[in-house]
Amino acid sequence: MRLALFNKGRLGLVDGDDLIDVTDQVAGTDAAGPVGALHRCIETVADEGTVRFDLAGRPRIPLTEAALEAPLPRPGKIIGAPVNYLDHKAEMEYTTSVADLGVFLKANSSVIGPGEDILLPYSDRRTDQEGELGVVVGRTASHVSTDEALDHVFGYTCVLDITVRSGEDRSTRKSFDTFTPLGPWIVTADEIPDPDTLDLRCDVGGTTRQCTNTADLIFGVRELIAYASSVMTLHPGDVIATGTPAGVGPLSHGDRVTLDIEKVGRLEVGVDGSRATPYDQRPGRRSR
Repeated sequence: MRLALFNKGRLGLVDGDDLIDVTDQVAGTDAAGPVGALHRCIETVADEGTVRFDLAGRPRIPLTEAALEAPLPRPGKIIGAPVNYLDHKAEMEYTTSVADLGVFLKANSSVIGPGEDILLPYSDRRTDQEGELGVVVGRTASHVSTDEALDHVFGYTCVLDITVRSGEDRSTRKSFDTFTPLGPWIVTADEIPDPDTLDLRCDVGGTTRQCTNTADLIFGVRELIAYASSVMTLHPGDVIATGTPAGVGPLSHGDRVTLDIEKVGRLEVGVDGSRATPYDQRPGRRSR
């Protein structure tokens, strides 16, 4: 299944070029609050083992007429995997990889959905796109093995891990509001038996910058889940961004960023630099 949020928090099942509204068929989704109806659906599956939708006679809404939103507007946590492709390690001249660095956290307030804009914070600091496969946790996971890891996945989505190239810690440089575009929907795990074989392409302004296959991950999806769950308990609705390949580059006002992942979907957002300010004017800066 492909499950989406649309039209101010409605839960929809994507069927071809249409959406079928199933909000009222999952307990608690009508009053889902800020976490969103799809998050509540994931929790229902975790508690009950499955969720079934009766689609007979329900109205269909063309995708072209629906306003898609981030499928998880406020994930419990967003876990990032730094330097998880060898070509990106070489590109950035890093001496370490995810195997040395471990994982990091991004603020869940950084999430936006399809069609929204990344807001560039600084006029004189480079802000890059990083296209990544997102893993959505479906069952509580603590110290799971690689063999068990995929049993804890609800599904997959597209993630853009936007990053300012400045001196702060990763969790700061990647946590600005709008710095985690997510979507356009979640594809359930049964549709993707092996997440480590997916083609990924990221275009900026119509030019392809990143093109890879998730087979080239240093820590594959299984290893990432096992490692992350050895550090912190993973809960239903958490998102793991699996890392980005070579080809990261600066974003400019007016750019369109498009991330395509095989079997998952296509996420497109804009870039707005109209409110960017000089880096030296950031709050808390002290004269040296």
